[in-house]
Amino acid sequence: MDTKHVYLEPVAISRLGSLELVARLVVEGFIAGMHKSPYQGFSVEFVEHRQYMPGDEIRYIDWKVYAKSDRYYVKKFEEETNLKSYLLLNISGSMGEIRAEDEESSGDKLGKLEYGCYLAACLAHLMLRQRDSVGLVTFNDGMLRYIPPRHGSRHLHVLMSELESVSPNGETNISATFNELAQRIVRRGLIIVISDFLDDDAEQVLRALRYFRHKKHEVIVFHILDPAEVEFPFDGTTIFRDMETGEQLLAEDARELRAGFLEDMDNLKTALRNGCRADSIDYVQMNTSTTAPYYTALSLYLSKRKRRL
Repeated sequence: MDTKHVYLEPVAISRLGSLELVARLVVEGFIAGMHKSPYQGFSVEFVEHRQYMPGDEIRYIDWKVYAKSDRYYVKKFEEETNLKSYLLLNISGSMGEIRAEDEESSGDKLGKLEYGCYLAACLAHLMLRQRDSVGLVTFNDGMLRYIPPRHGSRHLHVLMSELESVSPNGETNISATFNELAQRIVRRGLIIVISDFLDDDAEQVLRALRYFRHKKHEVIVFHILDPAEVEFPFDGTTIFRDMETGEQLLAEDARELRAGFLEDMDNLKTALRNGCRADSIDYVQMNTSTTAPYYTALSLYLSKRKRRL
């Protein structure tokens, strides 16, 4: 596949190598993540001939064989797995780069949305390479863009173009978005959520994720955090601005807010981790720090996942 895209780095593709994203669950009767199905139809790869039977579609008759044998035979094909994967990417304002008001954006520091786009691009490339179908949903307080799952190199260009066009904006309503999407996705598949999950209520988010599981989807959650959200390095007089609403808070000594902020973040991470574990959802925390590149974190996760299966 062509890798000349902003979010498809050759080093990431090389690092991921032959790792596969194998779904744990059986999806609509097929073993997800494996390329071949034990069922046969008329979709992908030729297997053999069989004698024509009344009711078979005439278009599948092999006329070359008929010319040689004077008998009707139809072609049998082996289907690809029908695993449909959905990449759900949060592009709300909170996914932007966290920095001081007077600090210029640094080229070697990734914002959460950038990190999420790199991650989504790698996952899309990986799944399309293993001949699965991949779709993309971008959202903030609702679904903004829905690209249905398809496969093939042309579809990769569609996904990459969308990722390259997004920018962080708007507020977040994860639970409402997921509930809307769950109604739209009929067949069981693989749901991959990429978000910072800075939502009002972790329990509402978990309830929405639980609904995906109730519908028999496999679910993976990538929780993207900025180093500042993990360490809270601020001190002295600091103005904090809500990246979604624009509201500002003046703190004369930011250190006084540190303990409360970190406790809230720990509560969020703990609630998501425990809730996901209870519902057999993979929860993966990722830090946008450049000391741990996204492809390294993804490679480690996929390796662990493969060993579990």
